[in-house]
Amino acid sequence: MPIRKRPKPADYFSDWKQREALAEAMIPIVGRLSRERNVRVSVYGRSLVSQSVLEIMKTHRFVRQVEQNELSEFDTFPMIEALDRLSLGASDIDIGRLTVSWTGGPREAGETPDAFLARELAPVVGTTSIPLDRPRDVVLYGFGRIGRLMARLLVERTGGGHTLRLRAVVVRKSGDDDLVKRAALLRRDSIHGSFKGTIRVDEERQAFVANGNEVKLIYADSPDTIDYTAYGIDNAIIIDNTGKWRDEAGLSKHLKAKGVDKVLLTAPGKGKLPNIVQGVNQADLKPEHRIITAASCTTNAIVPALKIMQEQFGIVSGHVETVHAYTNDQNLIDNYHDKNRRGRSAPLNMVLTETGAASAVNKVLPSMAGKLTGNAIRVPVPDVSMAILHLTLERETSVEEVNEFMRWASLHSSLSEQIDYTASPEVVSSDFIGSRAACVHDAQATIVHGRQAILYLWYDNEFGYACQVQRLLEFVSGARFPAFPASDPVAWTWPREA
Repeated sequence: MPIRKRPKPADYFSDWKQREALAEAMIPIVGRLSRERNVRVSVYGRSLVSQSVLEIMKTHRFVRQVEQNELSEFDTFPMIEALDRLSLGASDIDIGRLTVSWTGGPREAGETPDAFLARELAPVVGTTSIPLDRPRDVVLYGFGRIGRLMARLLVERTGGGHTLRLRAVVVRKSGDDDLVKRAALLRRDSIHGSFKGTIRVDEERQAFVANGNEVKLIYADSPDTIDYTAYGIDNAIIIDNTGKWRDEAGLSKHLKAKGVDKVLLTAPGKGKLPNIVQGVNQADLKPEHRIITAASCTTNAIVPALKIMQEQFGIVSGHVETVHAYTNDQNLIDNYHDKNRRGRSAPLNMVLTETGAASAVNKVLPSMAGKLTGNAIRVPVPDVSMAILHLTLERETSVEEVNEFMRWASLHSSLSEQIDYTASPEVVSSDFIGSRAACVHDAQATIVHGRQAILYLWYDNEFGYACQVQRLLEFVSGARFPAFPASDPVAWTWPREA
């Protein structure tokens, strides 16, 4: 749906200052909606909550890539003002997409933004309900790369404090200054930058306080030895970030602890444990599933793209080659490692290694069973990876059709949270640090020859994956907010009518 075109300004600087003022005026409204009403406002999947003026302006500029036209603060500000005038219940509202519908789509004659939004958001207008009867306790077991990013996300998504609350972190004690050092690692990150907010350490209460969230630091050598109720924690979801236990027997140790309801593993599970890629197969979960695994970062990156390509074009066979950032299990300098080649220096070498992502796809997408092979190369970058999908399709297609399909999927499908899109000819891996999508389709790199299609998917294997875990956590806990506008089904008749 096209955005209404605006003429070029006669004076770019004056235009900038006006838009800057509008972005500044959005901040208190967006903050109040989040804090007081649990209404999360975004623009094309990019949250406006706790963003600076320039970040909000850059978010508006981003829309140019995907909608092939500008989205201006002049367009969105009246809509955000109208949101504030409505009595809204808890919800995730993409004001960018709604603004495009308002400015570029058909509407009733004389309809105001207030009336338009009241119609579009009718299910949550005049409601005060929230997804959960009371806040749900979350505990991070392990506080490494994914654990600390999960802490950032949980604090960021606290909102009014009525849904998920990070209550504790469990680690093995490393020294007398353990608490101070753990808090320092959360405060500053060499890849993802400084924590957005404030962190203080309360040694008397053995906790750190992140943006007002008091998080206890619990020391334990085994999950089954902890009594969480002694810390005021009950019915908790444990997020195991250690990867030490990946089967049902090992992860069941968490369930023996007092105050635990469910366990979510941030790694592929073994045996019959359900491997879930949020957005794809979360409907497979049943109430009796108390141990859930979030699969791997690579599986989360490739499955959404494979699913929609399978449904739209059909996949006969394929190969996935992962160009993956080095990880903490590799060595800085050559030393012994129990896996082949991984003992060689990670910052100095490309390291050919195996990946279980291709076989893991079978658990998530049974329709792909036996169709995919895979391999991986670890490369000397600390974050952001790429999955290259070489697919043999059931029918011939073109670069233009594949790219337009992926662009549409990133905007309007039920996988729009998982799939992002870029058409820039200049992007490199570091540009995707902080990406919240499971994968980003690089339109400039797509290759198609008849039934052979090669797709290049970037993914932040740390933060993008953590965002997928957060989405799965919200689904498992029942803390997912109603989202507007509602997305289309994943499968379409193509080409889609304008």
